[in-house]
Parts: sequence; C-alpha cells; structure tokens
Amino acid sequence: MHTFRFLKMVAFVSFAALLFSGCGGKLKRLSSAELSHYNALKVWWDVDEKKSYLKLKTEPERSAWLKSRGYWDRFYQYPEERRAEIVAGSVGVGWTYDQVYMAWGQPHQKRMAAGRQAERSELYVYRFETDYEGVMHVWYPNSKLTREAIEMFRLEVYVDDGVVVKMDRQEGW
Repeated sequence: MHTFRFLKMVAFVSFAALLFSGCGGKLKRLSSAELSHYNALKVWWDVDEKKSYLKLKTEPERSAWLKSRGYWDRFYQYPEERRAEIVAGSVGVGWTYDQVYMAWGQPHQKRMAAGRQAERSELYVYRFETDYEGVMHVWYPNSKLTREAIEMFRLEVYVDDGVVVKMDRQEGW
C-alpha cells in the first residue's frame, strides 16, 4: 500500500488560534492526546462548537463533551496505529473519506469523478507546500509558508464509494 506522509504544521494550530482570538492559551492547556483529537475532529465543528469545547476547563469535561456529541467515537473507533497515522497526516490507499478529512482537513477542491467503476466516485484535490527543511505541509488559505515554500504541488485523491483508491501527485497548483 502506497502512503503519502506529510506533517501537519504546528503553524496550522497557530492559524486556528488566530481564527478564534483568545483561544491560543486555551489550546496550550490541552494535553498532547487532547490536541491530537482536537486537530483531527475540529474539521467537523463550527466556530461555536470550537469555542464551546475550548471553554471547558478540565480534560474529563472535554472528553464528556466529545462523547455526548458523538465525536469521541468518530476518532477513537480506529486502532491506535491508525489514529497515530491520522495525526501524522500519513494518508494512504484504503483509507476512508473520514480518515483523510481528519488527517488533512477539507480538500481545496472536491468534485464528482465521472467514468469510474463505483456507485459514487469523487476527486479531492489537496494542495501541499514544502518548506526549506524539506517538510511537506497541507496548504491552507493565507498560509505564510507559501511565500517561502521551495515546492508546491497538488495531490489528487480518488475516493470510490467512500474509500481512497488512487492518489496522484501533480506538480504545481
């Protein structure tokens, strides 16, 4: 199985902190396990849910919040090894759409893929940029890294019936 390994940027967490003014300190108080599932699960939350989660003062309160809304099982249904791959952004063929979404967030583009042998076939296009140290990062709007990126490329992810079946790297955006 071919896997693309990318690191999620620490700056991505900082970007989230900028979006929600005053949340930077609240993110710092999360344990590493909480920060991992926060980063994986926040892709499904709106601004109010993010604020609501971060307002909670203790880890048991935050865990109960996740469980009461069904988010806990969305991440913890997977074995520890797969959760570690999600957190690391190591996406591969055979992954579900939910796993890709938790690892890389919302795709830059999403469209139906015609002419494929599946009931539902979609193409997700992700943009990536490589920093001067050779580390690849998922691109996000207004990324400060883009000005200094030494390489930019896109990854076309084909998802047939909810499962990744093919991943093609394309140079440039």
